[in-house]
Amino acid sequence: MSTALSPAARDLMDAWLADVGSLRGGSPATVTAYGADLRDFLAFQTGHHGAQLGLAPLRALGPRDMRAWMAAERGSGLGARSLARKLSAVKGFYRWWAEREGFDATAVLSTRAPKFQRKLPRPLSEPAAQDLMDRVGAQDARDWIAARDVAVVTLLYGCGLRISEALGLTASVLPLSDTLRIRGKGNKDREVPVLPAARRAVDRYAALCPHDLPDDGPLFRAVRGGALGPRQVAKVVEAARMQLGLPATATPHAMRHSFATHLLDAGGDLRAIQELLGHASLSTTQAYTAVDTARLMEVYRNAHPKA
Repeated sequence: MSTALSPAARDLMDAWLADVGSLRGGSPATVTAYGADLRDFLAFQTGHHGAQLGLAPLRALGPRDMRAWMAAERGSGLGARSLARKLSAVKGFYRWWAEREGFDATAVLSTRAPKFQRKLPRPLSEPAAQDLMDRVGAQDARDWIAARDVAVVTLLYGCGLRISEALGLTASVLPLSDTLRIRGKGNKDREVPVLPAARRAVDRYAALCPHDLPDDGPLFRAVRGGALGPRQVAKVVEAARMQLGLPATATPHAMRHSFATHLLDAGGDLRAIQELLGHASLSTTQAYTAVDTARLMEVYRNAHPKA
């Protein structure tokens, strides 16, 4: 594939990926996924046109080229959700390129994504969330590791953190205060309140941890002292949920869903929950909180008494 593109096209793609990773705050995984999706698209267009693609042919791609690519992807067995993700990456590249060089990318940007049924997250009930946190602490006989796992999961549920946000904390946050500044997606900062239970869980872990915890080092450590990874957290949560007979959807990320849903059930404001979660869109918060239309109307009426 790399030889099919002109050097100018390769340089342009690399510049876009660098922009996604730095200026737009994309994670390394996001940059890698975008790069793979765009390369697949360009590889198809190269074969479709039967010639090396420079910048001029790439700018000239039209609706037929887009339809041919989407038909080929679906014909290979790619699902609608995955194709929509690939199209999003392609559009992101063309939008950035068109803004940078001032050409008309309507043919690409107006391509409609295939429709698919969005999978709503499944939050746990409050008793199930508490049981899961308790059981997580019983997965390892070593006190410091058990305390570590409880601290991580408590931050996910008690503060609504993403797993990457919890594991990205440095020891400089010790001792935890009443609030925690979190840098989320897009390098956007937000303040989240820290419940006493979360402070106690983190303090206990820090007191038991056998490794040095310098301010500029990761707060949560693996057995040998390196940074704790998300797969290790997922494994301990999986073991706990299987012991409790909870569904496969009871993942670390489900604790974040549960945090949001339980706040809303307790009368929390949807906009405030959006801020706590760090969502750019209220519709995303609606999905996370499993909000139905009736509940949304109730929130709307409370916010707008004259409605």
